[in-house]
Amino acid sequence: MRATRLINILTTLQARGLVTAEMLAAENAVSVRTIYRDIDALSLAGVPVYAERGSEGGYRLLDGYRVRLNGFSPEEAQAVFLTGLQGPAADLGLGAIFASAEKKLAAALPEHMRASAALLRERFHLDAPGWYTDADRPEHLQPVVEAVMAGRRIAMRYRSWTAEKRREVNPLGVVIKGGQWYLAGAVDAQVRTYRIARILDLDILEERFERPADFDLAAFWRGTVERMERDTHPLTVRLRVSEMGLAFLKHFAQPYAVSRMVEESGPDANGWRTVTMPSESLFSSASFFLRLGPEAEVLDPPELRAKMIDWIARTATLYDPER
Repeated sequence: MRATRLINILTTLQARGLVTAEMLAAENAVSVRTIYRDIDALSLAGVPVYAERGSEGGYRLLDGYRVRLNGFSPEEAQAVFLTGLQGPAADLGLGAIFASAEKKLAAALPEHMRASAALLRERFHLDAPGWYTDADRPEHLQPVVEAVMAGRRIAMRYRSWTAEKRREVNPLGVVIKGGQWYLAGAVDAQVRTYRIARILDLDILEERFERPADFDLAAFWRGTVERMERDTHPLTVRLRVSEMGLAFLKHFAQPYAVSRMVEESGPDANGWRTVTMPSESLFSSASFFLRLGPEAEVLDPPELRAKMIDWIARTATLYDPER
């Protein structure tokens, strides 16, 4: 366990530069005192690690020091080869580089790990886009990534849901979700999300920008997704469902709504139960719950129940043979 921890400390210092003892302790789930002892052990082993004092101090390796560590565990080697990022890498113009890196990594692995990694690649495949949808192939993806990496502002013409707009943006990061690429960009100190496929024109400006020190792309994206799911499910719907209706709900409703479904009462003598769940707009909700046919009855809110009754009545007239 200690040998693994020492290697992890060494690779962290090599990758990040200056790192505090508190950060190393948190990452390795040990006390700060244990990190102090580990740093001493690395120094005694000849690793040039030294401390920088002060409120912003920490530990770092001597400039220029590098160590080659091929100590992959079998599980780590499998994880690397299971990333399944060939498609996104190709979209970024890095397909050949990605393939070359994989070959070099495979050649560096011991024979038994090489075979295990190849087996995983043969038997697992990542297909990121959802069913019945195509992955984005944004025209301006590579220039966006170039600007993100260089820290340069971009000027773009963007088509939103309502209109075309021109924006000058500080590009902070790129995210792929469900086969679609998004840009996290700051405009007037506010970070917004743009779907890259909707960028109509783009110019990389000479002007550079200072990236906010506290910006965390993964945390920003989690917050964006949570807010979007919450905003697109403004209704709380209460309904009676049969056993089959409940199965339909769990299969067809949005995962966000299913995960927040609450059963108010257990099945009655006929197997029906009452549940509440978040739902989308009035129109979208009525359209969705009509799919359940006679296996569900909307109880609340009243305006949704009224719309269901109205649509059912109007639909029935279309199929009235005496019409």
